[in-house]
Amino acid sequence: MRYFIEFAYDGKAYHGWQRQPDARSVQQTMEEAMSTLWRADIRLVGAGRTDAGVHARQLFAHFDMEQPLEKDEAVRRLNAFLPEDISVEAIYKVVPNAHARFDALERTYEYVVVQKKDPFMHDWAHLIHLPLDLEAMNHACAELLKHTDFECFSKSNTDVKTYVCHLKEAHWSREGARLVFRITADRFLRNMVRAIVGTLLDVGLGKSDVENVNSIIKSRDRGEAGVSVPAKGLYLTKILYPESLFQPHG
Repeated sequence: MRYFIEFAYDGKAYHGWQRQPDARSVQQTMEEAMSTLWRADIRLVGAGRTDAGVHARQLFAHFDMEQPLEKDEAVRRLNAFLPEDISVEAIYKVVPNAHARFDALERTYEYVVVQKKDPFMHDWAHLIHLPLDLEAMNHACAELLKHTDFECFSKSNTDVKTYVCHLKEAHWSREGARLVFRITADRFLRNMVRAIVGTLLDVGLGKSDVENVNSIIKSRDRGEAGVSVPAKGLYLTKILYPESLFQPHG
């Protein structure tokens, strides 16, 4: 039987989602806890990878079990087993061929910026003291939505077949003391969101302009785009799937 597991984590202590040969990952931590708890060899296939230090408010993975799970009890016991910086939200029974990565319709990320020192946000937001032109940054966001090839924002030497991503949303908003960038697409390239944010912040700081953003994208050259902002401000916040994947009462 195939299940989806929905979970969240604070990425500060982890070298990203994906298993690493010599560093602690969220995937390894969860697989070890699940395998121990259910006395089975559990292997998780995640909806995507997050880099070291990136957080997830919502992420999904799929796994297979021979024996049926009592899902509410499984969530309760697994949360008791896992460290405090990982929480399981739910477990769903899905159709046998459901795939956490390939069946995802869209993903949403948020990036958080603060503009004054806040000890409670030090590990979860990027601090920029200088004034930012939010209107100019949102004009640049509107230009992003006109493009589909985002090679200029991709990590160098990435083994991907295409740099095409279909953006649905890209927007900055002021939420109390925070500035939040929200972006939704069918897929993202490695390091893409952090490179986009760095480029947009250059616009907000007056180091670049909206037209330059178009030139950067058309160049397809990572060296033309802004620097990647720190991972600590980045959150994977939502993944959308077809309802048909989830079995009734699953």
